[in-house]
Amino acid sequence: MQAYGHWKVAGSLAVLMLGASNTLAAERTGREVVEQTCATCHTSGKDGAPKIGDVAAWTQHSKKGLAKLTESAIAGIEKMPAHGGQPNLSDLEISRAIAFMVSFGKAVDPNKPYASPTSMTGEQLAQSHCVNCHGDGKEGAPRINDFNAWKPRLQKGMEGLVRSTISGHKAMPARSGMAQLSDTDLRNAVTYMVVQSATYQPRN
Repeated sequence: MQAYGHWKVAGSLAVLMLGASNTLAAERTGREVVEQTCATCHTSGKDGAPKIGDVAAWTQHSKKGLAKLTESAIAGIEKMPAHGGQPNLSDLEISRAIAFMVSFGKAVDPNKPYASPTSMTGEQLAQSHCVNCHGDGKEGAPRINDFNAWKPRLQKGMEGLVRSTISGHKAMPARSGMAQLSDTDLRNAVTYMVVQSATYQPRN
């Protein structure tokens, strides 16, 4: 019976991994991200940022490839903060902004991020950071050992939960207050906590 219960949980989690991603808010276009965020520095070249339209500057910055350029934008580099100072931007939106600026508005928006680097495992992130709130349910955070608390948050599937982690939700700031984390980092941590809660067995 216990084995059956674990298989049932595993099946439910598999459905959640795949479910309802088409109901999420649409990702912003490269033009929208540039106009709303990147233009603040990249229009004037503030703090050494390559200007939009400067072929030589963008050729130099992208010589190691768009994936490396995206990794730098996600983590932050020199005077540019992580995720361009807007932690609620997804890695795909960052990639689209880069495509727009490098091509001077001519490139088609990519459908997948150029990069979404992993800085640590989901378990490491959950145990070193997420547990500060999800360990004891601080300010309404669902506890790692309470699957019933996670269920309502999974109504839009796992990707919906990851998206709310990226953008922030109630008392939780965007990217859990760690702007340098990639979408992959957050997805791994969320997956770890949900699986831990679903398979939790209290000690007798």
